Amino acid sequence: MTDIQLYSEISSLPSDMKQKVSDFVASLRNKSKANREIKERKFGCSKGFFKMSADFDAPLDDFKEYM
Repeated sequence: MTDIQLYSEISSLPSDMKQKVSDFVASLRNKSKANREIKERKFGCSKGFFKMSADFDAPLDDFKEYM
C-alpha cells in the first residue's frame, strides 16, 4: 500500500477512528524507539563475576600425548 492510498483510507474515516489510528501510530513509534535504545556498557561491570584459576595457562594433562 502506498502512502497516498493509506492517506486516502485514513482521511475517509470518521474523526473518532482517526484518533484511534493516531494513537496506534504513536504506540508503534514508541515500540520502535524502545528497540533502538542501546544501553551503554560500563567498564568493569562484570568484575568478580568470573574467577580464573592460578594455573589457567598451564598445559592440560589430557593433551600431553598431542604435544
